[in-house]
Amino acid sequence: MLIAWQYLDKKAAAVEALKDYSSMQYIIEHSDEDIYEVETRMTSPHSAKITGVPGKHNPKSGEERLAACLDEIDVLKERYRRALEYMEWFKPAWEALSEEEQFILTEFFVNDVSKTEAVANIGEKLFLERAQV
Repeated sequence: MLIAWQYLDKKAAAVEALKDYSSMQYIIEHSDEDIYEVETRMTSPHSAKITGVPGKHNPKSGEERLAACLDEIDVLKERYRRALEYMEWFKPAWEALSEEEQFILTEFFVNDVSKTEAVANIGEKLFLERAQV
């Protein structure tokens, strides 16, 4: 075992991993749409904005827009790759937990509720008193 593992805050890392779950799920579900939107912007003609201010001519504006869109697509694809990697790592551990364990972790660390509300929700669902929770 690496000595560095002793100095990592494993509880904080686990909480952050739980909080990232919904973001990663969203990325996986919507990356195709986001990439399609950028590709559409990349291939559609760009119209001038009417502001009343004379514009300056940039002969490379089309190339710059194309390059910016390609860069954005690369970022979206990398974000999608990382989300898949996260899910490959996280899902087996999450699915190994019981429904009750998942509910408790979600209430305490994922849902945006106070600890008091989380304790009350857990007690209500699992038929436990506050002291037991």
